[in-house]
Amino acid sequence: MKPRQKRLALVAAGLALLALAAWLISSAFQKNLVFSVTPSEVLASPDRARNLRMGGLVEKGSLRREGDGVTVDFIITDMVQRVPVRYSGILPDLFKEGKGAVVQGKLDADGVFTATEVLAKHDENYMPPDAARALKEAAEAKDKK
Repeated sequence: MKPRQKRLALVAAGLALLALAAWLISSAFQKNLVFSVTPSEVLASPDRARNLRMGGLVEKGSLRREGDGVTVDFIITDMVQRVPVRYSGILPDLFKEGKGAVVQGKLDADGVFTATEVLAKHDENYMPPDAARALKEAAEAKDKK
């Protein structure tokens, strides 16, 4: 093999390795990608296997604690749709009924959103941008009726 052919083979192998690394990184990002959605978008989506981050208001009177002291059930709403949520863990201090919340997890076959994480911001008046948009659109739709 001539030196020129060896150099060309090394460059081709390097490009192949670079393409493989780019593909592996891209597929890892796709698996860990989390979309932020509203309850209406969660219920409209047929893909229940995808990990989602849902934001909205915790419906007043919906917070129920199980006997184990760790599992809680509540409802997240965007004032149009309601999604029941189940979470096992310690809730953030700022988590309250009637306030904004962000939960991360998956919607199961029964229509219950099983949360793996409940996110809270430092401001008790925090509202996720998508949830704020959905609430604004719901209020505008009610005004038109």
